[in-house]
Amino acid sequence: MAHVGNGATAEEEDCFEDAFDRIPAACQMDLHTAIQETQCALNLVLNNKFSEALDLLKPWWRDSMYHALGYSSILVMQATMTFEQRDIQTAMATIKEALHTCQRFRKRNSMVGSLSSLISKQSNLQEEEMHAEICYAECLLQKATLTFVQDENMISFIKGGIKIRTSYQIYKDCQNVMNVTQDLAGQSDSFRQFEGGVKLGIGSFNLMLSLLPQRILRLLEFIGFSGNREFGLSQLREGASSHSLRSILCALTLLFYNTYVSLILGTGEGNLVEAEALLEPYQHKYPKGSIILFYSARIATLRGNFEKARARYEECIGSQQEWKQIHHLCYWELMWTHSYQQEWTEAYRYADLLCKESRWSKAIYVYQKAAILSMMTEEEVKKTGEDVVELFRQVEGLKQRLAGKSIPTEKFAVRKSRRYKAANPVLLVVPALEMMYVWNGFTIVGKRADSTEALLVTIETAEEQLRNDPNPSEFHPDDSCLVQMLKGLCLKHLGRLLQAELCFTQVLSSERRIRYDHYLIPFTLYELGLLYKQQGDFTKAATYIENAKTNYKDYSMESRLHFRIHAALSSLKGSPVSTP
Repeated sequence: MAHVGNGATAEEEDCFEDAFDRIPAACQMDLHTAIQETQCALNLVLNNKFSEALDLLKPWWRDSMYHALGYSSILVMQATMTFEQRDIQTAMATIKEALHTCQRFRKRNSMVGSLSSLISKQSNLQEEEMHAEICYAECLLQKATLTFVQDENMISFIKGGIKIRTSYQIYKDCQNVMNVTQDLAGQSDSFRQFEGGVKLGIGSFNLMLSLLPQRILRLLEFIGFSGNREFGLSQLREGASSHSLRSILCALTLLFYNTYVSLILGTGEGNLVEAEALLEPYQHKYPKGSIILFYSARIATLRGNFEKARARYEECIGSQQEWKQIHHLCYWELMWTHSYQQEWTEAYRYADLLCKESRWSKAIYVYQKAAILSMMTEEEVKKTGEDVVELFRQVEGLKQRLAGKSIPTEKFAVRKSRRYKAANPVLLVVPALEMMYVWNGFTIVGKRADSTEALLVTIETAEEQLRNDPNPSEFHPDDSCLVQMLKGLCLKHLGRLLQAELCFTQVLSSERRIRYDHYLIPFTLYELGLLYKQQGDFTKAATYIENAKTNYKDYSMESRLHFRIHAALSSLKGSPVSTP
C-alpha cells in the first residue's frame, strides 16, 4: 500500500472520488497511490482546477509512470481542444519526457508477449511492468492524436501511423494478455485499471484507423495495422461503463467522435443519443465543469437547438478563466450558431474576438470575419469600421505551416481571397455560406426547417443577382455553380429531393465552364450520391460517390472529401445492394 503523509486511507478514498478535500502529499509512491493521485488530478481538471491538477502531478511526473501520463494528458487535452500550435508543441515535448519516465518501468529488453508470464508471477514489480507497457503505449497514442489534430494531410497520417506502430503492437499484445487472464478481473483493482487502459487504447486505435480512406489503410495494413469501427466503438463503450481511471477518457473519446469527427470527416451521422447518455452522469458529478458544459452545448447545436447551445456556451465561458483557449473554442461555436440563423452582427462579434485573442489560425479567422461581413448590409458593415476588401487581402500573408505542411482550410481561404487582390476586386458570392459547407454546417442547419428556409431565401437572392448580372466576370460560372450546389443542399434538407437533384445535376453539366473552384464537381458528385442513398438507390449512390473518389484529384479540400467518401461508402456496405 502506498504511504501518504498522514497514512489516512479514508482520505485517500475521498480524494479518489471527489478531489474536493485536501489532497495528502505523498512521500513515497507505489502503483496504487499513483493511480489514486492521477484520479484526483483528473477530477480537478473536470472541476476546472487545471493548475491544481498539474501541481499535484508535477512533483512525481519524472518518477512515476501514472503521474507522467496524467501530466502529459492534461497538456494534450488542452492542445486538442484549442488546436493552438504552441499548445501542441508543449504537449509533444512533455510526451517525449513522459515516454522516458514510462520506459524506466518497462521490462528490460521487453517483448510484450512475455507479459503473460509476468501476470502469473504477480509480484508488485511485475504489476508495474504491465502498467508501464500500457502507459507507454498511451503516451505514444497521444502523439498520434496530436498528429491527427495538427494536420489532415494524407501524408501526415501515414507518417504518424508508422511512428505509432509500436504503440499499436503493445496494445494488441496487452489485449491478448487480458483475454487469457480474465479471471483476475474480479480479484485485482490493479488488473481492472490495466483492462481499462487496454480498452481505451484498442478502442481508440480501431476507431481512428477505421476513419482512414482505403488507399491509406491498405498501406498501413501492409505493416500490421487494421481498423474495425464497430469493435473500436464496443471497446470504448465497455471502457466508458467500467469503474477505472480511464472511464471518463473512453467517454470523452466517444463524445469527440460523435460530435466532431463524424461530422467534419464523415457524413454527419454522429450518435447523439449515445453522446447524451455518456454525458449525463458527468453533468451531475461536474455540473460546472467547462469540458462537460462544452459538450452539452455541442450536442444542443447538433440537435438544432441553437438557443440552448448558446446559453450553454456562455455558461462554459463563465465557468472558468484559467484556460482562455476554451473560451476561444466557445467563440468559434457561438460564431457558427449565430451564422446558422444568419445573425451576422452577432457572428461577426465572435469572429472579431477570435481574430484578436486566438493564435490558432489567423488566416481562417480573418477570412471568416471578412466572409461574415460580406453577408451584411453596407450600413451594418459601416458601423463595424471594418474594410472588407482589406481584410481579404490580409489572408494570404497570415497563412502558416504546421509540420512543414500548409493547412488545407487555410489554403482554401487563401485561394478564395485572391479575388480581392485586383484594383477592382470581384466580390465573393455568399462566402460565409461556402465556409459553412466546408465545415459540414448544412447538415446541422438541416435540423431546423426555419433556418434552412431562411438560408434558401438568401441563396436564391444571390442566384437571381448572378442571373441578372449585366457584365458577368470570369468567376461567374464558378459562382453560379457554388450557388446551385448550396441551393441543392437546402432543398435536400427540406425534403424537396427532386429539385435538389436538378440543382446538383446543373452543377455537373457546367463542369467544363468552371475555371477556378474545381472542388465543386467532386463535392457535388458526393452530395448527389448521398441524395440517391437517401432515396434508397444504393447502387446509383455508390456509382456517383466512387466517381468523385476515382476521377478527380488536386482540388481544394481533397483530403476532407476523401474522408467523407470513405465514411459514405462504409455506410453503404450494409445496404441491400452492395457497393462496387
